[in-house]
Amino acid sequence: MYTSHEDIGYDFEDDPKDKKTLKVNPNIDGGWAWMMVLSSFFVHILIMGSQMALGVLNVEWLEEFHQSRGLTAWVSSLSMGITLIVGPFIGLFINTCGCRRTAIIGGLVNSLGWVLSAYAASVHYLFITFGVAAGLGSGMAYLPAVVMVGRYFQKRRALAQGLSTTGTGFGTFLMTLLLKHLCAEYGWRNAMFIQGAVSLNLCVCGALMRPLSPGKGRDHPGGEDLRVRAAHSTESVKSDGQPGRAEEKGGGPGSEETPCDPPAQARPDRARLGKSVCALRVLKAVSQITVRVRKGFRDWYAGYFGTASLFSNRMFVAFIFWALFAYSSFVIPFIHLPEIVNLYNLSEQNDVFPLTSIIAILHIFGKVILGIVADLPGITVWNVFLMANFTLVLSIFILPLMHTYAGLAVICALIGFSSGYFSLMPVVTEDLVGIEHLANAYGIIICANGISALLGPPFAGWIYDITQKYDFSFYICGLLYMVGILFLLIQPCIRIIEQSRRKYMDGAHV
Repeated sequence: MYTSHEDIGYDFEDDPKDKKTLKVNPNIDGGWAWMMVLSSFFVHILIMGSQMALGVLNVEWLEEFHQSRGLTAWVSSLSMGITLIVGPFIGLFINTCGCRRTAIIGGLVNSLGWVLSAYAASVHYLFITFGVAAGLGSGMAYLPAVVMVGRYFQKRRALAQGLSTTGTGFGTFLMTLLLKHLCAEYGWRNAMFIQGAVSLNLCVCGALMRPLSPGKGRDHPGGEDLRVRAAHSTESVKSDGQPGRAEEKGGGPGSEETPCDPPAQARPDRARLGKSVCALRVLKAVSQITVRVRKGFRDWYAGYFGTASLFSNRMFVAFIFWALFAYSSFVIPFIHLPEIVNLYNLSEQNDVFPLTSIIAILHIFGKVILGIVADLPGITVWNVFLMANFTLVLSIFILPLMHTYAGLAVICALIGFSSGYFSLMPVVTEDLVGIEHLANAYGIIICANGISALLGPPFAGWIYDITQKYDFSFYICGLLYMVGILFLLIQPCIRIIEQSRRKYMDGAHV
């Protein structure tokens, strides 16, 4: 789905007979690959960091529009959800336009969504400008950042993904402080306008996503062929010009009697030739775009609905169900913690050091430490992933019981650290489906996370409108998270039962 000729780390020869010949790109695992990590790091800061800090704006929207918490929470959840839900469909853009152009266009759309939202007259207006427009732009910039890091790294893919995704933690910490300062100094409308200008840096990050080029000068598919054909076309132009005059000089009837006629006749010929060359180039460009679009759609369709569909993998399907239930429990604290602080009269202490910043800082350390632990000998990534999930769901259950700043700070630290398992998600996905299907599978997983993020915060807001407490919101979301974890445990339990049954049958047979 995401594999385009300009992004992949290997190159096939243009001749169909030589399609089995692979050339390894010298930039993989080094050189410009670390610039990709830096670019992805800033994309995570600007996109995921700003979205995790939307709780600041959610409070401003409640005061401005006087709507219910459930309705207002739809703005933030729409933006978060659409950013992830569009993942599988952004693959069409990546296949046809490449990661660089897709990310640049996404940066422009995201910035436009922030700016237009500054002029919102109602919550329903924000649904379109911020929820849909800014969310779509975020998805177009976010997915290429994840995919390109995977393309540039093979041996150090887990380390590179872990380092780049730490931008989410840094971004949450920085964007929370930035939005709070901008809202206090200039108001939420001007704050969104300024944030729209800041989001234009996504275009710079997209420009750094240089396509992999195995051979020198092959920055786009068929680069050598284009230059060769261009050289041939130049020679053909010369053959119609210079060699033509040589033939006339060499001897045609009347060539010596009219020495000035050939240049005069060559000018309209050159003009007609130039027009025909331009027309051919336009036709060639249109045909290439058509071929790329058709191939991109064919690859996208085959990856999801073809004979080698990922949905035939039962463990991967269980992983999708986990993603549907899990992400909302991680997002809800970021959206509703500012209001919980106000309800418990902890605003002064929270202003000194916000609880969301504690989650963000521990989230960074969690990604690094959990990645190191998962690489230790004798420890599997799957076990670390499950333990982190259990710690996170336990923290979700305990959070409503804490009514002091110190207690909430401890729980937020546990939430931040255990949520560092997000850096292990690409590794777990690769273990389930293989490296050749990683891009398609990860697109499905983040789409499931997007659906979860889309429905979770409004659901918690509606429960508060009914019960006037956030306690039941966290309890119900914790239960849903437990359901997702149970899906992860079904397949391993089936494997253990089958192995024990086989051992019993073998023993009985002996």
